[in-house]
Amino acid sequence: MKILIRNLPRTLLENGLKELFEAYGDVQSCTIVLDKTTGESKGFGFVEIAKVGDAKAAIQGLNGKPVNGNKIRVKKAEKTNDAK
Repeated sequence: MKILIRNLPRTLLENGLKELFEAYGDVQSCTIVLDKTTGESKGFGFVEIAKVGDAKAAIQGLNGKPVNGNKIRVKKAEKTNDAK
């Protein structure tokens, strides 16, 4: 299941984000979205966890959790039909 994480501290790196979610299950992928011009974090990212139950536990356990002073928002990533 793909999970969207918002309100990430701009200083948080992908390995730090991955560590947060590894406590809940096997992390298949972890990406922090970067600004194309500056290369800096945009403050959100995605994590993919193999087992749906583990992903739901991560969402429940981490939503609203303070990370480096920011309360992160965690939810299931919605699929879009933007592919053209």
